[in-house]
Amino acid sequence: MLEAGATVLHVDVMDGHFVPNITIGPPVVAALRKYVTVPLDCHLMIENADDYISAFADAGANWISVHQEACVHLDRVIQHIHSRGALAGVVINPATPVATLTDILDAVDYVLLMSVNPGFGGQKFIPRTLGKIRHLAELRAQRSLSFRIEVDGGIGLDTISAVVQAGAEILVSGSAVFSGGNSGHNVQQLLQAARSANLQKA
Repeated sequence: MLEAGATVLHVDVMDGHFVPNITIGPPVVAALRKYVTVPLDCHLMIENADDYISAFADAGANWISVHQEACVHLDRVIQHIHSRGALAGVVINPATPVATLTDILDAVDYVLLMSVNPGFGGQKFIPRTLGKIRHLAELRAQRSLSFRIEVDGGIGLDTISAVVQAGAEILVSGSAVFSGGNSGHNVQQLLQAARSANLQKA
């Protein structure tokens, strides 16, 4: 995948509480860090995320994102991530309005919009996410901010153009990459579609 042009490795961390699934933790991130040089984008779909920021940073996470819905003291958590030398992101679920992020946008490096309900791969893209991407891009322009927009869920050849044209810059794809057994070829096709869409947007 990396040889084919992928530039970030997105790592989904789930605790079986905030989302109905359990995945991996800091030891796997540390193992990945030994073999890849691209940024490790750790998406913490967990409760009490602040308790684990240091462990993921120590394991080699370059980007750490936390859910607005799971963090009571979101500003404190974002500050903690930055204090550990990582880029800080905030995530919102499909039913959470972009407006809930108004007071944190100037403190984050990126915003991750979930375009499926988090917890399981292979879900279909939720179309109303496109409006949320546009809304977020408009807020960024109005306030002269520089955070990047990331989208995760249902990103494939049938959705990637619309997502890019709406304003997304970081695209997370799982099923569309791993299906068919040729992940390198799949990555190349997705990147080509994204670049074409970006040119059309310009």
